[in-house]
Amino acid sequence: MNLDILLAFISATTLLAFFPGPDNIYVLTQSLVNGKKYGLATVAGLISGCLVHTTLLAFGVSALIKANDYLFLGIKIFGALYLFYIAYKVFKSDGSLILGGDNAPKKSLFSLFKQGFIMNVLNPKVALFFLAFFPGFLFSNTLNTIAQFYVLGVLFMVVSFVVFSVIAILAGSISSYIIKNEKVGYIFKWLQIVVFVGLGIYILLSDK
Repeated sequence: MNLDILLAFISATTLLAFFPGPDNIYVLTQSLVNGKKYGLATVAGLISGCLVHTTLLAFGVSALIKANDYLFLGIKIFGALYLFYIAYKVFKSDGSLILGGDNAPKKSLFSLFKQGFIMNVLNPKVALFFLAFFPGFLFSNTLNTIAQFYVLGVLFMVVSFVVFSVIAILAGSISSYIIKNEKVGYIFKWLQIVVFVGLGIYILLSDK
């Protein structure tokens, strides 16, 4: 078991969770409109959906790995190219962060949990990201591949839950800082580009 790979995975996941995106902006918005516990309900729903993607990835990609080494190489190349594509999309964006707190609908705790879960499960970008991200961080030559994907999935869920929960709890001060500091969006923009390109290169160079 290679602990360095796991630590690299945790570090990358933490960085990615902090970058402003549809999920954490949605959490921030719901927390501002409805309160912290409603933001946490949204977080729980979003993170629960990751288990579905992890399961599909674990059984699907594990079968491909067993079938053919070249297929796995193809998956890694696809993953790197997809991460480079995300970096390009971020580069083309204007870098501004928009909080739509006034327009966020008020819902019950369960409704927000359910909506977060459905948003995550039905988002094909999440499935593609898992497929691009996880295979490059397989960390053991002896542990079952399915088990490794579940370990990575659980780590991803735990780290994301902690970061998103912090966003929900500190919603007021975070949103105020973002509104007052226009440069924050551009700083995050270039940090994301560096991280996505770096992850793509890492996946290309990683061993099976």
